[in-house]
Amino acid sequence: TAPLLKDRRPDWEWREPGAAPESALLRAHSTDHLRAIKLAAHDFDADTPAYSNIYEHALRSAGAAIDAARAASGDERAFSLMRPPGHHATSNRAMGFCYLSNIAIAALDALANRAERVAIWDFDAHHGNGTEAIVAYNPRIAFSSIHQFPAYPGTGAKSFANIANYPVAPRTPSAQHVDVAERALQNLLKSNPDLLLVSAGFDAYSGDPLVQMTLEQDDFAKFGNWLRKLDIPTAAVLEGGYSDELPELIDTFLSAWNG
Repeated sequence: TAPLLKDRRPDWEWREPGAAPESALLRAHSTDHLRAIKLAAHDFDADTPAYSNIYEHALRSAGAAIDAARAASGDERAFSLMRPPGHHATSNRAMGFCYLSNIAIAALDALANRAERVAIWDFDAHHGNGTEAIVAYNPRIAFSSIHQFPAYPGTGAKSFANIANYPVAPRTPSAQHVDVAERALQNLLKSNPDLLLVSAGFDAYSGDPLVQMTLEQDDFAKFGNWLRKLDIPTAAVLEGGYSDELPELIDTFLSAWNG
C-alpha cells in the first residue's frame, strides 16, 4: 500500500511513528495484558500469533494512532497506515489479529490532553468489540460500529449507553449498507465531539475473503467525501482489509477525504 500511495500521491507527507508510551497504554489495558504480550511465548488464538517482536510492532501501531489523533487536533488530516490493527483487543485480551486497542488508546490520550469529547466511527466489517469494551459507559466518548452480523466475533447486536451498534446482514445490498453507515455517522455527530476518530477497515469490500459484504471501491470514496465535508478534526486508523485490492481501496478513501 505504501509504495502505491507514495507513487501516486507524492505531495502527501509521511511520518514515522514512535512507540506509544506505557502510560498511554495503561489507560486502555491492564498491566497483566501488556506483560502477556511482551513475554508471549504461545499464540493468543488462531488469528493472533505470538510473532517475534510483536510487542514492539504493536507499540508502534498504537503510537501511530496517537500521533494521528494529535495531528488531527492540530487541524491536519491524518491516517495511520499501520498493522497490527486494534479494534478487537480488549483491556486484557489479544484477539482477532489485534494486540493493543489502537483507537481506544488514541481516544483516551486525546481526552487526557486536549479533547472534551471524542467520537469513534468504525466501518470495519467486523464489530469493534475491543473498542466497545474499553470505552463503554465513558460519558466523554461516543462509539458507533457498522458491521456484518452474524460474523466474528459474534458481538455487536445491541446498542447501549454510549455505544451505537449497526449490525448489517450478510449480502446486504451496498446502497443499503452505505445508508446505514451514513446514518451511523450523522447520529454520532450529535454527541458534538471535538475530535472524530475513524476505525477504517476495508474488509466490507465485495472481494474480501473473510466476510460476505457488498461494498465497492466507490463506496469507500463516499466515506472519504463525508469526512472531507465535516468541520471537525478527524483522524483515521487502519483496521482490517484482506483483499488484493486493499491498496486501491485505501487510496480511493484517502483521495476522496483529501479532496
